[in-house]
Amino acid sequence: MDLRHLKTLIAIAEHGSFAAAGDAIGLTQSAVSLHVKALEEDLETKLFDRTTRPPRLNTRGRNLVDRAREIVEKCESLTDIVTGEALSGSLDIGSVPTLLSGILPPALSAIRQSHPDLRIRVSSGLSADLVGRVHKGELDAAVVTEPSQLQTGLSWHMFAEEPLMVIAPKGTRGITDRELLDAGPFIRFQRFAWAGRLIDTHLKDRGIRVHTGMEIDSLEAIASMVAHGLGVSVVPDRAGADLPAGIVKVPFGDPPLCRVIGVVERRDNPKAHLTRALVEILSGLAGDKRPRRESARINHEI
Repeated sequence: MDLRHLKTLIAIAEHGSFAAAGDAIGLTQSAVSLHVKALEEDLETKLFDRTTRPPRLNTRGRNLVDRAREIVEKCESLTDIVTGEALSGSLDIGSVPTLLSGILPPALSAIRQSHPDLRIRVSSGLSADLVGRVHKGELDAAVVTEPSQLQTGLSWHMFAEEPLMVIAPKGTRGITDRELLDAGPFIRFQRFAWAGRLIDTHLKDRGIRVHTGMEIDSLEAIASMVAHGLGVSVVPDRAGADLPAGIVKVPFGDPPLCRVIGVVERRDNPKAHLTRALVEILSGLAGDKRPRRESARINHEI
């Protein structure tokens, strides 16, 4: 079986017709037809319904397209490993919103400079939803907080730990996290977030009573509110994101609670070499947020 014939089949599936596929990959329509004929002869089965115009993939053809993509990706990854050339292809990833506004943009910029032919598509969501989409094969990988339990067939690549910090306006009376939290109205990250519930539990366990003045679902908005003197809050000290001027911060807990972030993918991911490149860049950008054993960890959403 010729790899070129599989690439032609994929092009037909993506572009809808023999003619459009030929235009996309630089072949004549007759050459595309010959590739399809050779593939059908190799497999001893018909891949197209030729009673329609243009011919359409039948069930066998559609099933083969999915496997063909995996085969082509794996062959291209072997070439990249051997030659050391820039990566190419596409990678569909998901990310939780707090990383989309933190470490992920500089990571995507860096990977684009190193691998200009690699196309990365990004969608956002909550960690649990994104991990589910990875498990179903809807996403190649997701940048999320560490799952409390990893589903069978998935692998986890941790690249950073981000300590939770109490933030308060400069000039707030108090030095410790307890004193700062007692000093003003509490700006709460929305309760539906797992880490929001965990923070509440930690406050209750330590007997710290806070008076909620606002409940917000954006860490940037929370930081801005704090910087303008409207209250205090607990947020992750995020890699790739700076707090506004006018804020003081102290660790939340001793040792500080941390959220662990990383990349989840399927163990049989045909694009694992692309995911590996992304993890390496994220790890490099994390810097002093790279994992440490002495910090208390949280395995939840924020």
